[in-house]
Order: sequence, then C-alpha cells, then structure tokens
Amino acid sequence: MAMTTDIKKGLAINFKNGTWLVVEAQFVNPGKGGAFTRAKIRNLKSNQVIEYTFKAGESVEEADINKRRCQYMYNDGSNFYFMDNDTYEQFSLPADVIANDKRFLIDGIECYAMHIDGVPASIELPPKMDFKVTTTTPGIKGDTATGGSKEAIIETGASIRVPLFVKEGDMIKINTEDGSYVSKAN
Repeated sequence: MAMTTDIKKGLAINFKNGTWLVVEAQFVNPGKGGAFTRAKIRNLKSNQVIEYTFKAGESVEEADINKRRCQYMYNDGSNFYFMDNDTYEQFSLPADVIANDKRFLIDGIECYAMHIDGVPASIELPPKMDFKVTTTTPGIKGDTATGGSKEAIIETGASIRVPLFVKEGDMIKINTEDGSYVSKAN
C-alpha cells in the first residue's frame, strides 16, 4: 500500500479495476484544509489518461510490476523499439505511451521497461542524463552574474532552458523528470 505522499511519477497502482501508471504527480499542502496529491494517471491497457486527486491519508494499492533493463534502439514515428538486455528480445511501445520521454531518447541509451503480467507497458528513464548542446546563442560577456537563462537545443532535438554560460558543444546533465538543467557534465 502506498500513501498519498508516496504517489510519484513512475508508480504503478491498481485503481478503478485496472493498472495505472502515474505520469505526473504534485503533492499539495495548502495550509488550510487537508493535503492532497494531484496526479495524472494512465491506464496501461487502454492508454486513457485522467487526472485524479488523492486526499491525504488515502492509500492506493501498488501494482505488481517487474522492471527490466532495456536499451532504446530506434523509432518509426508511431512506435519506439527497445531490446531487453537479458533476453535480447525486441519490443515496441506506441509513441503516446513514451509521451514526453521521447525528447530524451538517444540510440543505445539504457532505461527500464515496466512489465505488467509479463508484457512491457512503459519505460522509465534514468533520473539524470548527459546530453551534448548542439545549438544555443552565445552568452554576452558580463551577463553571467544575472543568473539568467537561454534556450538550447540538445542532440535529441529537445529544447532546454540553460544558464547563460553554456556554449554549443558543452555536455550538460538534465533532469529527465522535469526537463530542467542540472549542471555541466563531467
């Protein structure tokens, strides 16, 4: 059983006669009234996405899922293809299941496939990943003290907000959960 405060992105739950994956979750403690978690959840059979508010103290049953290491291979526009690292079997997931994670998929990247009843249902990326900056505007000398940010395009084509000192060709670390800049990569 998971409590309201345990509901986070990537958690699989048994809910409303189905298995659902938490796509987004935000814990809210308003000061007045009870705390709650506002979540977007996706049905793993039908791919239906709904928003649901879990009240404080409410518990949900965690689904029995199996995480297996896999490797991203390629996509054909409508499906994303992966290979299981243990069995070398290939499987695909529809683009709407991958959703926002597709902006961080690079050929060969290792991630986890979430299996429900032995069937791959979704993927989970590493929480932080390194990417090369392919395009960004040059920083203006003396402008780094303001703590501002600018737009940068990383090697996958995704657009990320980065600090002004980041240059084209730099390797940067990105939080894959919210798409935010973390630091320069080592």
